[in-house]
Amino acid sequence: MLDNFIGLIVSFDKSAFYFINVTLANSITDFIMPIITNEHYWMPVYVLLFVYLLIFSGKKGRIVALGLAVTIIITDQFCSSFLKQAVGRLRPCFTLNNIHLLVSCGPGKSFPSSHAANNFAAAVFLLNYYSKQKYIFIIIASLVALSRVFVGVHYPLDIMAGALIGALIAYIVVFSIKKIFKL
Repeated sequence: MLDNFIGLIVSFDKSAFYFINVTLANSITDFIMPIITNEHYWMPVYVLLFVYLLIFSGKKGRIVALGLAVTIIITDQFCSSFLKQAVGRLRPCFTLNNIHLLVSCGPGKSFPSSHAANNFAAAVFLLNYYSKQKYIFIIIASLVALSRVFVGVHYPLDIMAGALIGALIAYIVVFSIKKIFKL
C-alpha cells in the first residue's frame, strides 16, 4: 500500500515536471528562467539589501540583517549538506528523457531544492519585519523556485519541499529573534 502511494506521488511529480518543463516551455521562459535561476544575477541585489539593512536601517536593520544571514546559512546547510545527502534523489536531468534542459545539470542531488529553500527562507524571514513588501518577497522566491523546474534541474516536489523547509526555518529564527531581542 505504501509503495503504491509513493509510486503515485513519484508519477504525479514526473507528470508535473514534464508539464512545466516541456509543455509550458516557450521562447520567453527559455530566455528568462535561466536568468532568474542563476544566483549570480541575484547576488548584487542580496548584497545591496544586506548592506542597506546594516547601514541605513538602524538597530532593527542590523538585527534583521544578522537574522537573515543566520536563516540562510542554517537553511542552506540543512538542505545541501544533510537532506540532499540523506535522500539522495537524482536530478530529473539525470533520470528523465526528452527534457528541456536550459542550464548545466550540476553534480548535486535534487531533493529538496536549495534555491527554493533559501529564497523562501529569506522571503518569509523578511516579510515578518517588512510586511508591506511581502508580495515582492514571495513573488521573487516563487519565481526562483519555479525556474528550477523550467530549466530542468528539479522536480516540482523538490521546490515545494524546499519552500516549506525554508519557511519553517525562517519562522523558527524569527521566533528566536523575537524572544531574544524583543523585535
